Amino acid sequence: MNILILGSGGREHAFAWKLSQSPLCSALFVAPGNAGTAQVATNLPIKFTDFPAIAKAVREHKIDLLIVGPEEPLVKGVVDYLRQQADLSELGIVGPDAEGAQLEGSKDFSKQFMVRYGVPTASSRTFTANTLADGLSFLETHSLPVVIKADGLAAGKGVIIAETIAEAKGALSDMLDGQKFGEAGSKAVIEQYLRGIELSVFVLTDGENYKILPEAKDYKRIGEDDTGPNTGGMGAVSPVVFANSSFMTKVEEKVVKPTLAGLKQEGIRYKGFIFIGLMKVNGEPYVIEYNARMGDPETEVVLPRIQTDFAELMIATANGELDQVTVQVSPQTAVTTVLVSGGYPETYETGKAISELERLEDVTAFHAGTTQKNGDVLTNGGRVLAITAQANSLENAVRKSQEAARMVQFDGKQYRRDIGLDLIRYSD
Repeated sequence: MNILILGSGGREHAFAWKLSQSPLCSALFVAPGNAGTAQVATNLPIKFTDFPAIAKAVREHKIDLLIVGPEEPLVKGVVDYLRQQADLSELGIVGPDAEGAQLEGSKDFSKQFMVRYGVPTASSRTFTANTLADGLSFLETHSLPVVIKADGLAAGKGVIIAETIAEAKGALSDMLDGQKFGEAGSKAVIEQYLRGIELSVFVLTDGENYKILPEAKDYKRIGEDDTGPNTGGMGAVSPVVFANSSFMTKVEEKVVKPTLAGLKQEGIRYKGFIFIGLMKVNGEPYVIEYNARMGDPETEVVLPRIQTDFAELMIATANGELDQVTVQVSPQTAVTTVLVSGGYPETYETGKAISELERLEDVTAFHAGTTQKNGDVLTNGGRVLAITAQANSLENAVRKSQEAARMVQFDGKQYRRDIGLDLIRYSD
């Protein structure tokens, strides 16, 4: 089977790494890919939002299965575009159409969806530039801290947790009046702040059947002890010590099943991943957000733990046969530490040479923002590498990942040294 992955980050390298191990995969392509995917697949110099070029590549390389990694092409309708091509009717696709991708593409849509189908979530209200004055007045009576979210896609940076009313008003004005996030901030959702501990749950569905994949906890802020601005993610751990079987049963019954039932009720034939960002509050799950794809860097700890042939899982999803596959999961703990460019998540430089990768042992270096030039691996993004280690204990997985993170070198390298330490110390 010929498989094409859309994307260029650590998630897509993890997909490619896992798929390349399958005897079901005869040829593997990534568009556009990075220096890591080039080690296990053929990179195609195609933007993942260039739908005609993607269709052309599907034809030229006789692609049987397309896996869409990032959210942007999903929200912009790559699945709809390909489904409209008469000669591509047999193409298997893992990823929802634009209607399904609204779960991530619009915070307002997803909040209304949760309310309609009884999915537990924080209370919220939505405002636009025309109702900014109402929003500012609403904030004056709101409890603190308060969460303010850009409605659309903002690369993981469109969420502000304001500690004061003045900060909250400034954030809302920046979004709606100052257009800080462009079109993504044309609406803003003001949301109740939930006090609890956060985790991510991943569901794979073929539109009828579903599988719950290993859960993970990621670390979103740039600084240790969760300080500084939000990033796309500085590390992740799987499994999560506080997500015991009784809690996961609540997640399935109160969140997963109502979400999938709601999609069916709306007439949305959803095939692909649903990333459910959760907060555990007094033992109960509350949904913070949906994503219409796998998380990054959570993928880099979830996939190494999946022992089932990943190509088999993807094929079954595309073909509506997910009930015929069993997901086998390793009991080992996986920890990933993300190495980022100096200045990230604000302004950063690229083109820095990366060294010492060849010295790494017993870990997997998933490439995110990298490229290759004249035989050298160079930085090519804010998040550069995700260094994943597996071990029989969380402590050992943390140690191995952190030691490898120290070893890799590039100018301006930053990383968090506390990934997983909160879970080592965790007690109910």
